[in-house]
Amino acid sequence: MAVDIKNLNHNQLNELISKAQTRQTELRKEKVVKLREKVHALIKAEGYSFEDIFGQSRGKSRRTGPVAPKYRNPADPAQTWSGRGKRPRWYNDALKAGKKEKDLAI
Repeated sequence: MAVDIKNLNHNQLNELISKAQTRQTELRKEKVVKLREKVHALIKAEGYSFEDIFGQSRGKSRRTGPVAPKYRNPADPAQTWSGRGKRPRWYNDALKAGKKEKDLAI
């Protein structure tokens, strides 16, 4: 399929590029699926399982549980924060009010 790109306007070129990129992504995914099937078939043919070769499932998290809190809200001691993730509103408000991070530490 030959496309004469000299006769395409700007919008048509952008549409062609978008379609080509989408198709390229699809082809890559198909190739990955075929390769994965070949690897699994080879492992099975040799008498092993995927876990024997690569260890436990990759999807399992290494987390062991919740993290202990590092900061406490002085106005409401029931509110704590571990220092991970998005800062809670009370933490930001306390910093804006002039408190220091060490003032909020447990």
